[in-house]
Amino acid sequence: MTAAKLPEQCETMTEVRIGVDTVDRELVALLVRRFGYMDAAARIKSDRGTVRDEARKAQVLDNVAREAAAAGLDPDRIRAVWNELVEQSIAHEFDRWDGIRG
Repeated sequence: MTAAKLPEQCETMTEVRIGVDTVDRELVALLVRRFGYMDAAARIKSDRGTVRDEARKAQVLDNVAREAAAAGLDPDRIRAVWNELVEQSIAHEFDRWDGIRG
């Protein structure tokens, strides 16, 4: 497998695609870890009603928007991506919570 170049080093679309595919693999590995924390939350929370926590969701979205802006990314775009990630995380946690206590 060809090593990925940094974006500013890419000169061909093949190099760009290798880089994107590499980042996607890294993101999946991070998502596995993130969803592992959802598994832990499902195990720890004794009340199903606490799985959805709108205050915490807002905090997560604000945090990521702030980080995105500081990194030079559009905070609204990143907030939209994270909103979907958080919603899928919540759905996963509900599934795990129900599976543990079902």
